Amino acid sequence: MSAPSSTVLKINDLSVRFTTPEGEVQAVSDVSLSVNKGECLGIVGESGSGKSQTFMAALGLLAENGTAQGEVLLNGVDLLTAGERKLTTIRGNKIAMIFQDPMTSLTPHMRVGRQLTEVLVRHRGLSAADARDGAIAMLRRVQIPEPERRFAMYPHELSGGLRQRVMIAMALLCGPEMVIADEPTTALDVTVQAQILDLIREVKETLDTAVVLITHDLGVVAGLADRVAVMYAGRIVEQGDVRDIFYRPNHPYTQGLLECTPRLDQAQAGKLLTIPGQPPDLQNLPSGCAFNPRCVHSFDQCRAARPALLPASHGGHKACFLSDRPVNP
Repeated sequence: MSAPSSTVLKINDLSVRFTTPEGEVQAVSDVSLSVNKGECLGIVGESGSGKSQTFMAALGLLAENGTAQGEVLLNGVDLLTAGERKLTTIRGNKIAMIFQDPMTSLTPHMRVGRQLTEVLVRHRGLSAADARDGAIAMLRRVQIPEPERRFAMYPHELSGGLRQRVMIAMALLCGPEMVIADEPTTALDVTVQAQILDLIREVKETLDTAVVLITHDLGVVAGLADRVAVMYAGRIVEQGDVRDIFYRPNHPYTQGLLECTPRLDQAQAGKLLTIPGQPPDLQNLPSGCAFNPRCVHSFDQCRAARPALLPASHGGHKACFLSDRPVNP
C-alpha cells in the first residue's frame, strides 16, 4: 500500500497497548490520520489522551512494555515493520521530533556543538569541519545569537528558549520531510512561545516541511495549524479544518476545550469554564462513548455504543451521536 505523493505520513488504524502490573492499558485505539507536505496538523487533547504515544509508536520509541499495531506509512514505507536498523537511518534524517523538555532531551555533559555535529556526521557522512560549519549555520538560521559561542556551551548554560531553538536546529539539520513537535512551548514565557511558534511556521512555509504539533492547548494551534485532530481517551473524536474546529466545533469535548481557552477577542462573562469530571481511566473506560460521563449532551445511545469517526455534513469528521450540526459555541 503506498501513500499519495503529497502525503508524507499516513497512519491507518494504529493501536498502542501497554502491559502493566495492574493490567493492560489501551493508550491509543484505531487512530487514522494523514499529514501532507507543507501542512501543519495540530493534535489536541488533555494529558493521557494518546497524543504523544501515537507518534512515539510511529517512531519506534515506545517503552519496552508497549506494543503497536496498525500501519504507519512515511512516503509509503511502513515504520512499524521497518526494523530498528532502518528506523535508525530514518529518525533524524527523514523524520525528526522536537520534545517538550529540551533540558532532558539534550545530553547534559556534552557541549551543544558536539550534539549537533554528531547528527550530520552520522546521517550525512560529513567531515568534522563541514559538520561544524553546517551546525553553526543552522543555529544562525533558528535565530540563536552568537552561534559560534553557543556552539561551545553546555545545555545548562542556555536559557529555556535557546535550548528549545537548539532542539529545533537539531531536528532540521538533515532537512527532514516531517517534524513532530511535542508540546514545544511548554514552560516557556509567552514571548518566547510566540517566537518558537513563528520559527516552526517559517520551517513549514519556507522548507515545505510537514509538521505535527502536539499540544493540550487549542490556542497554541490557532495561528499555525492547517488542520486539527482532537483526541480523547486514545481516540480521535473530531478532525477538521482549523477554522471549522474553532468556529463550528462538532464534538462537545472540542467545545469544552475551547471554553477552557482564554480568548482576547471575546469578553469573558464571569469565570473561565471547565470540563466537568475527571479524565478517563484507560484501564476502566465507561461503556459507549468514553466522554459520556462528562458530557452535558449525553443520552442513552451514548452509553450503549461507541460512535465511529464519520464525516460531518459541513466538513470534517466527528465521533458523536449528536445531530449532525456544529455544537453552539
